[in-house]
Amino acid sequence: MRLHEVVKHPLSPFKRKTLYSILLVILILAIGTEVMHILEGWSYVDSFYFISLIATTQGPTLIPKTDVGKIFAAIIAFVSVGIVISALVFVFGPLLGTVVKEGFDYIEKEERKLKREFEKDKKSGRR
Repeated sequence: MRLHEVVKHPLSPFKRKTLYSILLVILILAIGTEVMHILEGWSYVDSFYFISLIATTQGPTLIPKTDVGKIFAAIIAFVSVGIVISALVFVFGPLLGTVVKEGFDYIEKEERKLKREFEKDKKSGRR
C-alpha cells in the first residue's frame, strides 16, 4: 500500500502544488535573505529587498562586495527566477487557461452565428 493511499490529504492536487510552490518561494526568499545578511553584513531589509529584486528579474539596486556574495547572488538568481516563474504558472495558469478557453469558445460561437447568417442570406438570394 502506498503512502498517498493511506494518508488522506485535505487539499486537491492543484491546491497542494500551489501551496508547495508558494512555500518554495518563501523558502528561497528566506534562505537568500539570511545568506546575504551573513555574507554581506546587510540588514535583513536590504537583504530581502536584494533577493526579491533578483527573484522577480528586476535587477538588484545593491551590489555584493564579496566574491562569495557575488557567486551566491548569481546562483540564487537562476534558482529563484525558476521557482518564481513555476509558482506563477501554478497559481495563475488555470485562470489564464480558463480565460483563453472562454475567448476561443466565444469566437467559435460568433463564427457559427456568422455562417448561419451567411447560409440564410445565400438561400434567400441576397448574396
